[in-house]
Amino acid sequence: MLRLSRKTALALEAVLDIAYNARPDPVQSRDITARQGIPQRYLEQVLQRLVREGVLRGVRGPRGGYTLARERRRVTLGDVVRVVQGLDTDEDPSPSTAALGEKVITPLWEDIEGEILRRFDAITMEDLCRRARGQGIPRADGTLPDFTI
Repeated sequence: MLRLSRKTALALEAVLDIAYNARPDPVQSRDITARQGIPQRYLEQVLQRLVREGVLRGVRGPRGGYTLARERRRVTLGDVVRVVQGLDTDEDPSPSTAALGEKVITPLWEDIEGEILRRFDAITMEDLCRRARGQGIPRADGTLPDFTI
């Protein structure tokens, strides 16, 4: 079942930070931690999972870090949300076996969940980077990007 948890919000912030700041060098996790206030041990777990799922690319070495695995316009909020959902260890409450729960509430929730994920799939990291630029948020190097590719 879809959960829009704090963990999901922090993962979205981390991926957006990478999308916004990964030019030309990869973004290091300690820099994301400093800018976003995300605990390091949590961040590494999420970033590694995003690498395994093909959302991010990990770069090793002294100047290593993370970049998007695809262009910003090809990475959606839905991609990130689905990966974070797979990390949640809390079990969903067991589905109701009562007629109202089983035949009314569960199908309704599944429809709403599908609508939310479709909306997330329509929003890309490029869209969010444009919003950040429009809000005057400087990149890590202190500059505002003046174009996108």
